[in-house]
Amino acid sequence: MATSVDARINDELQALQAILINGYAVKDENGVPRAIETLIHPSTADKKEEQFVCVTLEVILTPDYPESSPEVILRNPRGLDDKLVNEIHKKIKEKLDRHVGNPIVFELIEIVRGFLTECNLPSGQCVICLHDFVNGDVFTKTPCYHHFHSHCLSKHLINSKKYYDEELEKLPNWQRSEAIPYKQTCPVCRCELKFDVSTLEQAPPPVDSINAPPFRLTDELREAKASSSAVKPPKVEPRPSTSVEPAPEPERQQCRVPYRGFNRRAKPGRRERGAPR
Repeated sequence: MATSVDARINDELQALQAILINGYAVKDENGVPRAIETLIHPSTADKKEEQFVCVTLEVILTPDYPESSPEVILRNPRGLDDKLVNEIHKKIKEKLDRHVGNPIVFELIEIVRGFLTECNLPSGQCVICLHDFVNGDVFTKTPCYHHFHSHCLSKHLINSKKYYDEELEKLPNWQRSEAIPYKQTCPVCRCELKFDVSTLEQAPPPVDSINAPPFRLTDELREAKASSSAVKPPKVEPRPSTSVEPAPEPERQQCRVPYRGFNRRAKPGRRERGAPR
């Protein structure tokens, strides 16, 4: 028997359908909505190429929603570090505490979208050079929503193609024809990419790499190197043998029967009596 659904929830779902069209999914159980999920991008009008961050918002409805606050989960953040994700959670909690008893899903979507619009710049580090993204950097967003400095990504793709060619040269000719053709892949998730390397090469290096002081060997590094070289691996004593020695093989007796050779059919055996030699 299906459970009746609060009329306010139906009204909220109809409003979401009119505003988001197909931009959300409803998970139901026996006809009762249990969760609402949507992928949120920053507001950049129709310029999707300028959407550098995104996050999936999942709102789990409680049995007595909207009389109690739903559970909110942010999944698969792209271009957002843990600090920014925690700030979004803080704003969501403040909104939930102030609006208990009212449908709140659309307002939560707007909170997240507004935050992404203000912070539409990838945070964290480029996993290739390990430098942060700062103003003035030229970076690239992959279709899988991972971000790299364009200069770093060009170096990665050039080196990966060089490594592929070197490994291909080691194969015999018959294996080269069956080898999988080279494909550009994302350094993080290995999704296939299609970038013009010559265009990426024209980008300047990361700003932090230009302004970074030259590397020098500090006292801490010297001490760490000395301590690591001073540590010797523990000596492993040989274990006593616990195997049982095999019994000596019995002495083989020499065969006294004269060898009869092979017959004409190349089968071992004795010739029959009276058979011609």
